[in-house]
Formats: sequence, C-alpha cells, structure tokens
Amino acid sequence: MTSSTSTIIPVILSGGSGTRLWPLSRETYPKQFWPLVSEQTLLADTALRAHGPGFGAPIVVCNESHRFLVAEQLREVEVPGARILLEPVARNSAPAIAAAAILAEETNPGAILWIMPADSAISDVPGLH
Repeated sequence: MTSSTSTIIPVILSGGSGTRLWPLSRETYPKQFWPLVSEQTLLADTALRAHGPGFGAPIVVCNESHRFLVAEQLREVEVPGARILLEPVARNSAPAIAAAAILAEETNPGAILWIMPADSAISDVPGLH
C-alpha cells in the first residue's frame, strides 16, 4: 500500500506474568510463547493474522526479558521488520498502546493501529478480517 492512511499497523501486546496457565506458563515463558491451539505459538498466530497486503510491520510490546523470544518466534514464521517495544515495568494495556501509537506515528503518520493481545486464539481469520 502506498498511502499511510490506509496502512494497518498491528500492535501486539505481549505482556503478562505467566500466572494464569501455571504450571505450563511461567514468568519467563508465558502462554503466548507456547503452541497451545495450533502448530504455531499464540504469538506467532497473532502476528500471522495481520501479515500481508495492507498491513505494516508489527509493533510488539513486551517485557524486556522476552525480547529474544519475540524476535525468534517472529523470525520462525517469517514476519519481518517487527519493532519490539520494551516495557521496563508492566503497566497494563493503556500505557503500552500509547507508547506503540507514538512509535507508529513517528514512522507512519496516519496509520491505523490494530491492537491485539498476543495470547488470543481465533479460528476464523477470514471472518475476523
């Protein structure tokens, strides 16, 4: 797409303390990094939902300790150009979304943001689109 106003920038919120799916999910390896509903991890499935024509490179907001997991899992499913925005301290969704919006505006003014949690399972992706 050539017009920045029609580009959709996926913003993937990949925070979480890993407590809801214990003992599988841990603080160092929360549920979004596990392949729970497909052969891909929840994070990879989320990124692939918004990959292709009309979508820009994703912005993934994550804990500093997860940055290498995020980068590796996106590389494995061939989602290039992701920008990883590190949260020094978890502060819930609103500050993460605000920080991602500022980052997106710097490189793609007027883009539409699609905010997605990294741990959702959606089976009907065409219906979602």
